[in-house]
Amino acid sequence: MDSFKAVFFVYCFILIGFVTKKIFKERVDEKSLVILSVYIFQPFLTFWGLLKKQIDFDLALSPFIFFALGLFIIGINYFLAKLLFNDQKDRSIFIVSSVIGNTGNLGVPLGIALFGEVSLPYTTIINLANVFMVYSFGAYFYSRGSFDVKSSIINTIKLPILWFALLAIVLNLQGFHPNKHLDLFLQMGAFSAIVIQLLIFGFYLAKIHPQFLDKKLIIAVSIMKFVTLPLIAYIFLKFLPLQELNKKILFMEIMMPLAVANVNLAALYRCKELVVTALIFITTLLFIPLLPIYITIIERI
Repeated sequence: MDSFKAVFFVYCFILIGFVTKKIFKERVDEKSLVILSVYIFQPFLTFWGLLKKQIDFDLALSPFIFFALGLFIIGINYFLAKLLFNDQKDRSIFIVSSVIGNTGNLGVPLGIALFGEVSLPYTTIINLANVFMVYSFGAYFYSRGSFDVKSSIINTIKLPILWFALLAIVLNLQGFHPNKHLDLFLQMGAFSAIVIQLLIFGFYLAKIHPQFLDKKLIIAVSIMKFVTLPLIAYIFLKFLPLQELNKKILFMEIMMPLAVANVNLAALYRCKELVVTALIFITTLLFIPLLPIYITIIERI
């Protein structure tokens, strides 16, 4: 029940952002919130999350598999993008958007609903792998929509979240645990990051019009996200010598619809953020009727 409440609250904050933007229109500056989110609050969230639990190397295989599957799909998408799209921004969106799934706001509570709290260590560490995917390859390709290769690499390196994540991993391995005052400070920043992220999505959702529904991009991303990626993941996981629960949670996280973090990077690098917002909205809607099918597949892994 708590997991469903969590999902409900997620959509409440998105709705608050949507209504706020509709009422106040241009008086609400969503791009300022994007900068605050990417450069200040998201590092808080990542740093706090990585210090919450001692890194368990029995779980470490999950994020590596998740990351490897993501890279494999990015490689396929990279070559397909040149065949399907002429516009560099469309190519960039297609290459990474289907890989960056909503493993946090949706994946964590859904894991609790399907498998109980035993899923938390797995979903948390997989979500951290997704964070690295978002702010490394995701940042690079979204940046490539508007910048050249050198500038895109520099833009990616400049993102503080990667450096805070590496620092947190080093501290975690050294056995560092924040005291209650530091933990409260980090927790406040982390929870602010979640709320701001959901509000940002609501703001951009309020600006969506039919002209931002790129049918070709929607179809291509949806096929990669909901058909190709789950099929490859199923075949790969079916024959991988992992614990059954680990396999099921990995597949669940891979099938998540597009993450709201896509909007952050698209807005930050001026890569058709409203088109990306529409993609997230459409894939989230498609995910709802597909969920029972995915649950059936999960049971057979």
